[in-house]
Amino acid sequence: CRAIEYTVCTVEKPLHLWRVPTRVCSPPARADSTFKVTMVPGDGVGPELMTAVKEVFKAADVPVEFEEFHLSEVQNMASEEKLEEVLSSMKNNRVAIKGKIHTPMEYKGELASYEMRLRRKLDLFANVVHVNSLPGYSTRHNNLDLVIIREQTEGEYSSLEHESVSGVVECLKIITREKSRRIAKFAFDYATKKGRSKVTAVHKANIMKLGDGLFLQSCAELAELYPKIKYETIIIDNCCMQLVQNPYQFDVLVMPNLYGNIIDNLAAGLVGGAGVVPGESYSAEYAVFETGARHPFAQAVGRNIANPTAMLLSASNMLRHLNLEYHSNMVSEAVKKVIKQGKVRTSDLGGYATSEEFTRAVISNLAV
Repeated sequence: CRAIEYTVCTVEKPLHLWRVPTRVCSPPARADSTFKVTMVPGDGVGPELMTAVKEVFKAADVPVEFEEFHLSEVQNMASEEKLEEVLSSMKNNRVAIKGKIHTPMEYKGELASYEMRLRRKLDLFANVVHVNSLPGYSTRHNNLDLVIIREQTEGEYSSLEHESVSGVVECLKIITREKSRRIAKFAFDYATKKGRSKVTAVHKANIMKLGDGLFLQSCAELAELYPKIKYETIIIDNCCMQLVQNPYQFDVLVMPNLYGNIIDNLAAGLVGGAGVVPGESYSAEYAVFETGARHPFAQAVGRNIANPTAMLLSASNMLRHLNLEYHSNMVSEAVKKVIKQGKVRTSDLGGYATSEEFTRAVISNLAV
């Protein structure tokens, strides 16, 4: 067994009395030291991006075997049996890489979606998006380096909405002390481990005084246990404006579910868009790697134009999680080298290369 990167505490007792790190076993490996990882391509361009991952891994001789499951709510692949198969694989392997599973708009309740059910079943409470400028690709704000940590098992996405009378809908937002303290502790532990100096809690407690007030109070209580980490707060609307005007003031941001969903996408736009930012979700036992801004990009399906960068960087982060540092660095450095050279770029970065051409360029830059 090895210690998981981040300690997690879910009990109601004061957290300073519960400092023992949670431990998880390394993902199962075969006799030939090949790791087994669950792969869920998802909808939209997800299958095309996963093809890029598999081709790069093969070229880099990465010791990973994928258990691939095609799960969708819009492609006649939806079934309880299929969902249970995916969950069983994820629980056995403890590590997964997935694309976006699109939820039809006509579905009633967020909990009905496969995305939310996977998060709840695996207790993937912490979503981490590292927004980092890519060397060689210039944007309005260069040299950005900030982390967004989002609680993603409660908040507005709690599937508690109903039409009380015709034309009147009530949508409930759930904030609990336990989960607020848990995500706050995760954020401060992350900042400590990664050598970061500041955590900013994002809220709307000036209006939602009880719900966001509880989240803010929980963050403040945890901040007292980390005197070396500077703690600040900011209202969500001001946070959006400040990210656009001066994102350098932020280091680690922690926030409830809906705010994180919005900020993830806004911040991705600062460094090149949804195609370049990786993300990951954690529970005490499982880790799921995906793109930071989760979009199916359905309009690009079959056109060979999707940018594989975000998924390849997510795959690199997955390898680092598996302690495959050599292969992780090989993949990430090859991706960054292609972008820095500027000769092969997809249309979202102002180029004309296809997804396949970008993937081949990454493979040719692998330091095998």
